[in-house]
Amino acid sequence: MPTASANGITLTYETQGDPCETPLLLIMGLGMQLVSWPQAFVDGLVAQGFYVIRFDNRDSGLSTKMERFGTPNLPFAYVKTLFRLPLKSGYTLDDMAADSVGLLDVLGLARAHIVGISMGGMIAQIVAARYPERILSLTSLMSSSGRRGLPGPSVAARKAMLSRPKNPCDPQQVLAQMIRTFKIIGSPAYPATDAEMQAILGGGVKRSLYMAGSARQIVAIVASKDRLALLKKIHCPTLVLHGAQDPLVPLACGRDTARWIPNAVLRIIDGMGHDLPSALHPHLIDMIAAHCKGRAVPETDFVPARSWLFAKKVAS
Repeated sequence: MPTASANGITLTYETQGDPCETPLLLIMGLGMQLVSWPQAFVDGLVAQGFYVIRFDNRDSGLSTKMERFGTPNLPFAYVKTLFRLPLKSGYTLDDMAADSVGLLDVLGLARAHIVGISMGGMIAQIVAARYPERILSLTSLMSSSGRRGLPGPSVAARKAMLSRPKNPCDPQQVLAQMIRTFKIIGSPAYPATDAEMQAILGGGVKRSLYMAGSARQIVAIVASKDRLALLKKIHCPTLVLHGAQDPLVPLACGRDTARWIPNAVLRIIDGMGHDLPSALHPHLIDMIAAHCKGRAVPETDFVPARSWLFAKKVAS
């Protein structure tokens, strides 16, 4: 798999599609790897005529591990944030945004569409604000502005994200913990099967097992300031996609992101949580492709699973 020296580190990346087509850069979220983008999702974007680039963020996958910064104490960091005490981090989301632009430099790409998911959405927002000349369009997927006062994860989601297996060096324990987490934060109307989670998450665990990097990325997110001033500076076409039932980054965070970016288009997806369920791939791809091509973004008028509709009706 190719690597690129960018921003003082090494990034592992992969490209798919015709290099002569319009480039589209995918930026993955917390602790995940380039293989965490479902292959069918990437294939769908390629079929829409994009040259798709995905990569491992620093501290994940096969890219540079920032071991010199040590392993942070997450519970202590969380307590400090509650009391609004200064929190030091080895690097910031701005550094990760510079990584992304550095990769475009290595690939000789002057401009690209950028799609970021969760933490990757935060990074993509910074790229769009600080490097406007490099951006064709921005898609911020299940992400946030970082503004104080926004609702945080549900109790179950926070507990799942902070939980660690008894033996973090045991791939089976790590995989089991990740599957438990995704069952909590995933889409209630489109639950992934165990086989699907084993395929995507298991492939990542086998490829690179490195939990310390996730902890440093969490601290980088928490230590970074909110992006309100930056969001106001974004003037490229922007699409904000968010699941209505996201327990990790609640819908209010997506609404807030769209609120601060001039002329941003917001699309809310009923029944979707904090994942990329296969049943939604065609709809997400259609919306992203329409946005990148300057067409009207389709409304989310597709019907969630009947079981979800029934459960929702009973709950109400």
